[in-house]
Amino acid sequence: MQQQKTRSRWLAIVGLLAGLWLGGCDRQTTAEGTAAEDSLPRVVSTSTIITDWAEQVGGDEINLTGILDPGSDPHVYEPVPADTVALEEADLILYNGYNLEPALIRLTDSAGANAQRLAVGEVVPPLQTELEGRSSVPDPHVWGSAENAIAMVAAIRDALIELSPEDEATFTRNAEQLTQELAQLHTWIGEQIATIPPDQRKLITTHDAFEYYARAYQLEVVGTLIGISTEEQPSAQTVQRLVNAVRAAGVPTIFAETTINPRLITTVAEEAGVELSPNPLYSDSIGAPGSEADSYIKMMVANTRSIVESLGGTYTPFQNASE
Repeated sequence: MQQQKTRSRWLAIVGLLAGLWLGGCDRQTTAEGTAAEDSLPRVVSTSTIITDWAEQVGGDEINLTGILDPGSDPHVYEPVPADTVALEEADLILYNGYNLEPALIRLTDSAGANAQRLAVGEVVPPLQTELEGRSSVPDPHVWGSAENAIAMVAAIRDALIELSPEDEATFTRNAEQLTQELAQLHTWIGEQIATIPPDQRKLITTHDAFEYYARAYQLEVVGTLIGISTEEQPSAQTVQRLVNAVRAAGVPTIFAETTINPRLITTVAEEAGVELSPNPLYSDSIGAPGSEADSYIKMMVANTRSIVESLGGTYTPFQNASE
């Protein structure tokens, strides 16, 4: 009996020592992982679209922080203290520019003073938009054309190479793959829009975020409820003017957007006697993880499908050659 007790005691001691050793290994592994992550270049991005591109190009060679969550509206986003910390610690800040994210741009000018900065969207010559009572301003929604996206991905690649030259081969390879997919996407969107009857290639949305898309793929933006910034508040007269424009255009469907309350655009559809698409368009943000639009490419595919099916075209699923 005494021998059995002694054996049990030794087994308990051995088990305890093994647990302590394994726990130490786990902590060491975690610490090593954290140290490795901390040694990577710190990149901060603003919009979810830029975060998606930076993640694909940078891969495991950067420590990436995206400020905006999927579904957030960059026009009206108000920074929180964690954003200041991220920008102060950044080695590189990627933002859209053209005043898409005004509060974050102001914060970047102060908190991100020590980091390299790239206004990714500003590598694309902008379309100009006339604002009532003001001179024209650049339209910030440059990602609406997949060809523009190719230029922006190249700019992100070059900024990452400058930040971390030893990873040039990785950044270049990742950017090349993404660029091939974007070129394929650009061709596919044009083919899909071409199936819409010519007299129905007219787009009416909540805010003026699709001019680049429309020009790239041969659509006409007939009207919008508000302009390029969602900070605007439409008047009753503005709503009525859009109702009249919808009736005159003869379109079967108009579109809400995922980042904007659909109440007013729903009213426009009801008063004009047209359908509101059951699938709102993704304008200023990609979709939530696991959704049909949780990357830039998938967002563009989802939007194109909604537009084509709602305006009388024939949709053919996108086949990504890299998959």
